[in-house]
Amino acid sequence: MKFASMQTAAGALLAMALLAGPVHGQAISNPKESASVAVPKQDDGKFLKKHEINLARARSGPVGLLFLGDSITDNWRKAPEIWDKYYGKYQPANFGIGGDRTQHVIWRIEHGELDGIAPKVTVLMIGTNNSLDYSAADIAAANRKIIDMVHARLPNTRVLLLGVFPRGPRDRFGGPVTPAFVAEAAQRMDTIRAVNAELARMDNGKTVRFLDIGKVFQGPDGRIPDAVMPDQLHPDAAGYQLWADAMQPLLEEMMNAP
Repeated sequence: MKFASMQTAAGALLAMALLAGPVHGQAISNPKESASVAVPKQDDGKFLKKHEINLARARSGPVGLLFLGDSITDNWRKAPEIWDKYYGKYQPANFGIGGDRTQHVIWRIEHGELDGIAPKVTVLMIGTNNSLDYSAADIAAANRKIIDMVHARLPNTRVLLLGVFPRGPRDRFGGPVTPAFVAEAAQRMDTIRAVNAELARMDNGKTVRFLDIGKVFQGPDGRIPDAVMPDQLHPDAAGYQLWADAMQPLLEEMMNAP
């Protein structure tokens, strides 16, 4: 009982710290680093391995539709039937990498992931992994830089810019949700809402279209049902079906535009 009380007290203290401001240094080595600086992910080698897989996909054949993002995009691989049904006809490529922040996507583009391809549409969603350590303005500016990099390398592609999806309280290791995690989720969502408001202004009606489908993942009470995102961050098959249905009208319009 004494240990449990100590955990509760520690959780409450962390919650207050989170509410007071970002927990700098928690997930990046240099919290002063801009979200727009190209950085390779420092991990056990999975990032560079996935990067090489993406480069190989770019070399292997035509790409008519490109998805660019983090684990939420990468996990389309777990819903192959939905992916094939909605996107198979477009010669799609999935360049999502788990854990990516805006900096990592910028690094990947600088190191060749867009070379030699010509997708008609690039679906971009990135920023949830920045949402604890960076301001909305910094994350939005990084998205703007990515869009500019895409257009510089792929002048004929249109960017379908997705609003960052909602997320709920979670322990990434599957442990109990403490007050600290609730506070962290609330802070992240404040940032995500502000980011999406900035991203919406990037829609120019032609080369960049913005789409926020976050509401489809939330129940009437505003919470994310476990049946849609079991870990409150990553969609399962039902979540990917919601994504596909919500995005399809605009995607088809963009794919069919002259």
